[in-house]
Amino acid sequence: MGEFGLIRRVTARFPQGPLVELGPGDDAAVVRTPDGRVVATADMLVEGRHFRTDWSSAYDVGRKAAAQNLADVVAMGARPTALLIGFGAPASLDVAWADGLTAGLRDECALVGASIVGGDTVRTPGITVAVTALGDLGGAPPLTRSGARPGDRVAVRGRLGWAAMGLAALEVSSAVSGPFVEAHRRPAPPYTAGAEARALGATALVDVSDGLVQDLGHVARASGAGIALEAKLIPLDPGVTLEAALTGGDDHAFAAAFPPSAELTPEWRVIGAVTADVTGVTVDGARVTGGGWDHFGG
Repeated sequence: MGEFGLIRRVTARFPQGPLVELGPGDDAAVVRTPDGRVVATADMLVEGRHFRTDWSSAYDVGRKAAAQNLADVVAMGARPTALLIGFGAPASLDVAWADGLTAGLRDECALVGASIVGGDTVRTPGITVAVTALGDLGGAPPLTRSGARPGDRVAVRGRLGWAAMGLAALEVSSAVSGPFVEAHRRPAPPYTAGAEARALGATALVDVSDGLVQDLGHVARASGAGIALEAKLIPLDPGVTLEAALTGGDDHAFAAAFPPSAELTPEWRVIGAVTADVTGVTVDGARVTGGGWDHFGG
C-alpha cells in the first residue's frame, strides 16, 4: 500500500467529534479547547516489551494503547478529547494488522467520546505504537499527585492485579485464556473515576499503571507525606494474589486521596490513609520497596 495509502486507509476509519475543527489530512490538526487549557500526555507500546503478537491481537493492542493514555487524562480530572498516533512497523506487516489496530484504537476512544486527529507513520524493525492524548478540564483545576494531606483516606476504583495474573499465566503458556488474560490484553479503566473523584472532593488522584504501591509512592513523594495501607482492606478478587494487587501494573485502576469528611460511593474502596510520617508506602506498618514496573530497574 505504501505509507500514504496506509495513512489514507487508516484515517478514513476514524470519526471526528464536535471539538475537532480540522482532523487528519493536513500538516496538523485543529482541536478546540473550551477550557482554554490543554491536558497532554504521551505513552508508547513497543513490540516485545509491552505486547507480543502471539499473545495479543492487533485489535487488543489498539485498545490497550488508547486505554493507557485515556486513563492518564482521566487521572488529571479531565475529559479526553483527542489522540495523536505514531505508528512504526516493518514494511512486510500485513495490512490486516494495521486494520485491527485501527479498529481497537477507534473503539476504545468511542467509550469516552475522544477523536483520533492525526499522527505519523514510519518504517521500523518492529511494531511501535506511540500515543499522545489531549484532554479538557472544563474550567476546574487539575487533580494532581501533590494534594494529599495527612488524615486523608486512600481509596481505589477499578480492578487490581488482574493484568499481572494474566501475564503470569501467559508466561507459562500462550494457549491459556480467561478473564485475567483478557485483562492483560485489554485494560478496562473505569473512565468515570476522574469526574467521580472530583465530585467527591478528592485531594489527589493517580492512574495505577505501574503497580499500586509504586504509583501511590509517587503520590506520597509529591505530597510530602506517607501512605499507610492495610492488607485486609486491599480488594482481592477471586484468584488474585495480594502481591499482584500491590505490585501488578497495566490494570489502569485509579487511586485517590479523600478528606475524612468525603462521603464515598461503594465503587471507591478505602484501603488506607495518608500520614504525616514521610516513610513512603507501608503495608500493615512495614515499608514496601521494590515491585511495580521500572523500564530501567531490576
